[in-house]
Amino acid sequence: MEAIQDTLHLWANEANADAAKAWVEHHLSAARELVAALTAETAPRTVANTLERYDRACWHLRMAGSQAHVMFMVHPLAAVRDAAQELSQVVSAEGVALSLNRDVYDALAAVDVSQEDERTRFFADRALLGYRLAGVDRDEAIRIRIGEISEKSTMLAMQFSRAVQDDVRTINVIDPEQLRGLPADYLMRKGVLENDGKLTAEGPVTITTDPPDLSPVMSYAASRELRRELYLAYNGRGYPQNKQVLLDLLALRQELAEVLGFRSYADLATVDQMMGSAAKMREFLASVEAVARPTAQVEYAALEKFVAAQDAAALPLTLSDARFWEEQYRRAQYDFDSQSVRPYFPYEPVQQGILRTAGKFFAVRFERDLAARVWDPSVEAYSVFDEAEGADKTRIIGRIYLDMHPREGKSKWFSECSLVGGLLGTALPEASLVCNFPQPTAEDPGLMQYADVVTYFHEFGHLMHEVLGGARQRWASQSGIATEGDFVEVPSQMLEEFFEDPELLRTFAKHYETGEPIPYDAVARMTRAAAHGRGLSTLTQVMYATYSMETHDRRAAELDLDTLLRDGYDRFSRYEFVDGNRMYAAFTHLIGYTSNYYTYLFDKVIALEFFAQFPQGEIGGTTALKYRHEVLEPGGSKPAADLVKAFLGRETSMNALQAYIEKSVE
Repeated sequence: MEAIQDTLHLWANEANADAAKAWVEHHLSAARELVAALTAETAPRTVANTLERYDRACWHLRMAGSQAHVMFMVHPLAAVRDAAQELSQVVSAEGVALSLNRDVYDALAAVDVSQEDERTRFFADRALLGYRLAGVDRDEAIRIRIGEISEKSTMLAMQFSRAVQDDVRTINVIDPEQLRGLPADYLMRKGVLENDGKLTAEGPVTITTDPPDLSPVMSYAASRELRRELYLAYNGRGYPQNKQVLLDLLALRQELAEVLGFRSYADLATVDQMMGSAAKMREFLASVEAVARPTAQVEYAALEKFVAAQDAAALPLTLSDARFWEEQYRRAQYDFDSQSVRPYFPYEPVQQGILRTAGKFFAVRFERDLAARVWDPSVEAYSVFDEAEGADKTRIIGRIYLDMHPREGKSKWFSECSLVGGLLGTALPEASLVCNFPQPTAEDPGLMQYADVVTYFHEFGHLMHEVLGGARQRWASQSGIATEGDFVEVPSQMLEEFFEDPELLRTFAKHYETGEPIPYDAVARMTRAAAHGRGLSTLTQVMYATYSMETHDRRAAELDLDTLLRDGYDRFSRYEFVDGNRMYAAFTHLIGYTSNYYTYLFDKVIALEFFAQFPQGEIGGTTALKYRHEVLEPGGSKPAADLVKAFLGRETSMNALQAYIEKSVE
């Protein structure tokens, strides 16, 4: 298996564009050969001669597409990123052609799966549904137009993402006093010294919109002007070019929906999801708003009163003020300064702690694989072994790659990416984390904020879903994170909740200088402070979800992206809008999630219900094994609603979300 596995990596070849193209073409050719054999088959249609060939063709397309996309995000060579961008469009076009191949559809429809196992029947049903939603049953002229729309949409989506990825904006701070309030390690990295109480630097201090620079400034910098300038720089990435790109893409999506007989793209994008329709999406968002708004009003009133007492000139509060004043409020109200716990979260121990915690929780073991080829020297590879009772503990069940720090040309987001779809007897599942946490050095431990730690574990939840959901799958189309799209955030969001456990945190949250574990009272104050603002932040999520929905539920020709954005903030945020905010030009979730950003809120409801099933303080144990077996290991072999019922024994409600939000004002 390992010999086979080592041939499955685009980056393992010579690092140039030609090698990347050859690798992708190999998988495209393999897919074409399988499709040709499938359509040429003259014997009666069977699972073996039709479904298996189709599934293996999809596996090769997934290999080519996922790795080309990841290399577009992370490869250190611009030429390879350029080639990967072009190759992603080629693979997408190949996938569209397969989805519109009427001969393949007819062949799949002719297979009698009535006597097959439940997973095979579900696979066949979903494949046929996908074909119908792609428009395979339309006439040839319409199928040709659908192909054109899909090809152009892919090109625009890649163009949008590349513009954001490459647009790292900078601010040169002339007066170091504007950096007052920032952590000492941050100032040291920037070459800022404190002499006799005054901040000094040899020249202008450059601040970028990359997360390790952005986050501390927005949370701690006392200068309102600096926060505003950096806020606008961050929310201006991709502008102005991405405004028209987005409008063109939305117009194409609307046309596609209408060609397929849907009122809007939001209806098309939800019809095969748990949600079901744009109308149900609106109902769901309204119900979340109703739960969150009363608490948000109490939170903001308390914050406004606090700011008025501290600095009346800071009112009215704007969106660029939000994180700073929320931090100041938490310090005063809960006796908690988020900078005070950063020394307990140096990057390397945090990573090892998360690996240990995930290992115990999921009953697996991670071993560093120094021989594995990686795309950049900073990337770490780990083999994953099964540690569950009765398992062969020498058997590798997957591999993960950790690409965790910023570098030039790399995606600036935090995400999990599939690399190799697990396929029983053929390939182990592989996936990567692509993040932008502080880079530790010999002089700098790379101190993280508590929110960074939670983000790390969130993304690790996706990683384990990919590995455990792909370790034993017969069908590649059901491997890994292959559920309905509006279930994919459940495993990651559930894991976040465990990081309020002081015993868990103390296993790895240790002071980088003294080695002392984080004090119990610090954890209590930190988690209490972290709960503040849940009503406000939930309404912000409703705003993002509403914006995503509205951009895809109206005719593109009638859209005013700026007015829609301003209206959304005015409706859902108590903070004043900052003129010049063009966040839609860098809102990459509009590309990947399209209309369905509601997924984060929808899955939060499920995740909180799941978390409530775990006995307090239990990491691992019988509940975790049940969760692994009932939720993660099935991958996409069952409807997500069945996964929920299997673990909960019932459907979900809004009760856990309401309790979670109201904890903010207890």
